[in-house]
Amino acid sequence: MPKHETSHPDTVVIKLDNGYNIGVLVGEGDDIVVKGSLRPGTPGAPVPLLEEPVQPAEERVYIIGAGGTIASRVDYETGAVKPYLDASELATTIPELQRYASIEAEQLFSILSEDMKPRMWEAIVDRAARVLEAGYDGVVVAHGTDTMAFTASALSFAFHKGLPSPVILTGSQRSSDRPSSDAAFNLTASVLAASRAPFAEVAVVMHGETGDTYALAHRGVRVKKMHSSRRDAFQSVNDKPLARIYPFEGRVEMLRDDYRRRGESGLEVDNGFEERVALVKHFPGLISEVVDALLDRGFKGIVVEGTGFGHVSSDAIKSIERARDQGVPIVVTTQTVFGRVNLNVYSTGRKMLAAGAIPAGDMTSEAAYAKLSWILARTRELEEVRKMFQRNLAGEISERHTLRLYRHIGGV
Repeated sequence: MPKHETSHPDTVVIKLDNGYNIGVLVGEGDDIVVKGSLRPGTPGAPVPLLEEPVQPAEERVYIIGAGGTIASRVDYETGAVKPYLDASELATTIPELQRYASIEAEQLFSILSEDMKPRMWEAIVDRAARVLEAGYDGVVVAHGTDTMAFTASALSFAFHKGLPSPVILTGSQRSSDRPSSDAAFNLTASVLAASRAPFAEVAVVMHGETGDTYALAHRGVRVKKMHSSRRDAFQSVNDKPLARIYPFEGRVEMLRDDYRRRGESGLEVDNGFEERVALVKHFPGLISEVVDALLDRGFKGIVVEGTGFGHVSSDAIKSIERARDQGVPIVVTTQTVFGRVNLNVYSTGRKMLAAGAIPAGDMTSEAAYAKLSWILARTRELEEVRKMFQRNLAGEISERHTLRLYRHIGGV
């Protein structure tokens, strides 16, 4: 195999029968015997779940490619994962998708997830809306996992007024050409959800456990990536998932009944996001100078991940007052992920409220960021921003929690 640009010059890279590569260090006096050679085939094909041909189903699902690991492969020149496959290639190399829908696909972006921007959210919303207007039974967005929760939240707010069918975001933790790739499983589960699930919401569908039994459908404004590499990295935060998806059985098991039903609403789109919104984390240092710098640079809104109940250091309260006086909203979430912001318990929190801080309740930081970006594209009037932010639009806020909502593993 070709060596990576960072490989030791004395290594030989060998492709094993199981699909993985190993590097062998060749020392002085070692012999290399070439038994034969093979012409390279087409790289990057996902590992399919089935081999037999499948008759396409009657339902129609449209796949929008937005990049990410699900559309990537290993570049053997560098050893790095890079964007490679487009959405059409993904669809044609996973025949089991046809079990649940007739598939059409297009590539909107070919990026890794860290390069996603709010203006790209707008493009995804526009394309998904046109697809739904054309009568498709559902939409799947193939997306990088690292920023998927931001995009899922953004789409949830853009479609919160009316959605006739599901819009599903999915991705993979491991590139499509790896034997342990989760790409085929997640994409098949997502097509099943898009075509046959009874809910009409924006949702993230990813592995529900480390095996290949079921995927979980998480509400778009409630999901968070909780592990850097596990296949079951995504969990619902302060909420239950919508459903379990069983792609081998063709079955959708709803886990709650307070969802928006498929076909009950027409399509109503409210698109547009303000890009100059920041998300910063409180730290034991000069948080006030960070906020001041963002104000100096003309940011229109700031989300601060505070400690515990949402606190920031006392010296940052003057920066919150300055932001209020300049008409810039400061929204506060919590670094603890689970639980809710409560600025009424300690004196610091009450001073923050008096200075103009807007508590985000039990929203995730990703949902708070996307919501503030969406609101600021509609109004800059500070009191109106406050009212809109504290209004539950897409299920991002809940009034009460049960003990079962706090789970470290498994999501349900």
